[in-house]
Amino acid sequence: MTDIQGRVAFITGGANGIGLGIARTFARAGARLALADLDGDGLARAKAELQEITQVGTYRLDVRDRDAYAATADAAEAALGPVSLLFNNAGVIVAETPGKLTYDLWDFAIGINLHGVINGIQTFVPRMLKRGQGGHVVNTSSGAGLVATGSGVLYCTAKFAVVGMSESLNLELASAGIGVSVLCPGPVATNVIHRSQEGVPKGAEPLSEAQEKRRAERREMLSKVLQQGTSADEVGRMVLTAVEQNRLYIHTDRFMEEPIKARTQALLDALPG
Repeated sequence: MTDIQGRVAFITGGANGIGLGIARTFARAGARLALADLDGDGLARAKAELQEITQVGTYRLDVRDRDAYAATADAAEAALGPVSLLFNNAGVIVAETPGKLTYDLWDFAIGINLHGVINGIQTFVPRMLKRGQGGHVVNTSSGAGLVATGSGVLYCTAKFAVVGMSESLNLELASAGIGVSVLCPGPVATNVIHRSQEGVPKGAEPLSEAQEKRRAERREMLSKVLQQGTSADEVGRMVLTAVEQNRLYIHTDRFMEEPIKARTQALLDALPG
């Protein structure tokens, strides 16, 4: 699809980072915006900026809460019109070693990074299908959804699932005129490392002061690495191009090229002769 003008875009994690970059780009392309996020202050800043360009609705939403998601969808469509551009973008980075994992950590990370995407799909895609006016879904995964990385088992588990879900949806929704893309960014200049710490449950064992210090230092290091990456606004422009051209995969750089080649070759080599 190429007709962005006049459509309504629902963007989770829309107050900051990649979500805000997507919002800025699609606002300029003529879409009306429904921005959902837990960050109320961020939503207020985003609305103040973007309402100069287009109609904007903002909604505080925990994407794990299915009842709240349905109510938010109803409110957004009542205010802005039917949603036909869906961006399941909200996510957190929680890196914990297997020996320190707990069910609470699994529920937190998988709840946001995977169930949040599922809830977006289940809330909006049946509505799109019923209306028969086409649309597009963009699910945010990661390079860590294509090749296992040092991002941790919690993160990779969810992000791999988002890639598989997106590939399957792409096959099944094409006949209805609904495109699907999966965004697999490399380093992007956002503050996601620090924002992800909000609400994270404790690990299986309490950390010593020295361990806490090392973790804080590692977060700072990772955050600095991200700041050297692609800008969120540039990612937004890449997403717009992918939607206009109905591309399945969206990469922000070639950061994962060699790991993807190595994984693909290992899969091929493991096939029986």
